[in-house]
Amino acid sequence: MSEPMNDPIRIRGARQHNLKNLDIDIRRGALTVVTGVSGSGKSSLAHHTLYAEGQRRYVESFSAYARQFLDRMPRPDVDLVEGVPPAISIEQQHQVKTSRSTVGTMTELCDFFKLLYARLGELHCRECGEKVQREEPSRIAMRWQRFQSDDVKTWLVCGRFDLGPNPLEGMAALARQGYRRILVNGELKRIDKVGDD
Repeated sequence: MSEPMNDPIRIRGARQHNLKNLDIDIRRGALTVVTGVSGSGKSSLAHHTLYAEGQRRYVESFSAYARQFLDRMPRPDVDLVEGVPPAISIEQQHQVKTSRSTVGTMTELCDFFKLLYARLGELHCRECGEKVQREEPSRIAMRWQRFQSDDVKTWLVCGRFDLGPNPLEGMAALARQGYRRILVNGELKRIDKVGDD
């Protein structure tokens, strides 16, 4: 049975490496930073005690068949660890390849989240909140015909686009994608003519 998120992670009697019978409670659901001078036991607490126990328990939840293919961390030298969830550890020696690298990309969790959202996510209109559904072109045409009248013969389908910090560059990017017109303050203009007036 999992512990509630407001229950802290409790560590009692941690003696891993240079820890001296340390007792500590760590809040869950919050960012906690472990700091100290070199040799004060930061890695012994965070990596060799907390992460090691979380990873060990996670691996122990697998079947015996699956466990034989996984690296198993030794049990840390500690009297008690409570409330520790499955853990991810990123070594500090890891060189970040780009400015877009995050914990999600380095652990490849982002790929799983993309799959999860693609399968289970529901897209809603940001303006009205209605659920966006896939429809065949014929059904879309039928819906549009309901709104037609003698006064309206032409419809204009528009989409919102952020032109970024440099609007001229943004419009040039739209033109390269094949767009020819843009609606500016309710007025329809040709992209190549914007800025001439």
